[in-house]
Amino acid sequence: MKIATFNINGVKARIETLLAWLDEAQPDVALLQEIKSVDEGFPREPFEERGYSVETHGQKGFNGVAILSKVPLEDVMRGLPGDDTDEQARYIEATVVGERALRLCCLYLPNGNPAPGPKYDYKLAWMDRLRARAQDLLAAEEPFLMGGDYNIIPQAEDAAKPESWQTDALHLPASREKFRLLENLGLTEAFRARHAGPGHYSFWDYQAGAWDRNNGIRIDHFLLSPEAADMMEDCWIETAQRGSTKPSDHTPVWVEMGV
Repeated sequence: MKIATFNINGVKARIETLLAWLDEAQPDVALLQEIKSVDEGFPREPFEERGYSVETHGQKGFNGVAILSKVPLEDVMRGLPGDDTDEQARYIEATVVGERALRLCCLYLPNGNPAPGPKYDYKLAWMDRLRARAQDLLAAEEPFLMGGDYNIIPQAEDAAKPESWQTDALHLPASREKFRLLENLGLTEAFRARHAGPGHYSFWDYQAGAWDRNNGIRIDHFLLSPEAADMMEDCWIETAQRGSTKPSDHTPVWVEMGV
């Protein structure tokens, strides 16, 4: 099963880009972030025509996550547990069942800038909630993955110019520590399990010719439970998508699972 995570940066603004990618790449499952659409306004029909089940958790103009799947989705859960007052649409879960069941957690982690400040406090608290959710899923001993835009640069080598990110919420020590705490639960960072060294990026800003100069960062990740890590066959970044017509500032990251 081929699963991709893709921050599309507006599903309506980039509908043709997204559909062309689906037609060419043919993911079995696509985890989408920043759909920027309410659920009832999501353009479901062209995806359903392509054989995808569609589950969304959206809000108007901001955030929003979705799961597109050619495999039926079961037990859908919208919203990250732990804060009933949180109105931001950043998290959705569902289970796909192939030869084995696999829980899919699609997330759009808060950016957190400017830091320090309330937005950064929200980011760190959100990561604590994500860790608590991972602990609950681990306790259930059900294979699961957490894929999406983490807005975290885990290591200096994950940025072309790490010195430019030293005071940014994406790379502050507290942010990276929260990411490490997730990994320390026993989760596997899928890309780094397959690829070492610098030069691997999933985001290039629209400004200052970042794409042309390859001034990128790696902030889109898959974290896999031990059971899911045993099922992983490969993980890679589809860099070329960033150079397509009317692209997102992110590019898809893929994981192939023996499901």
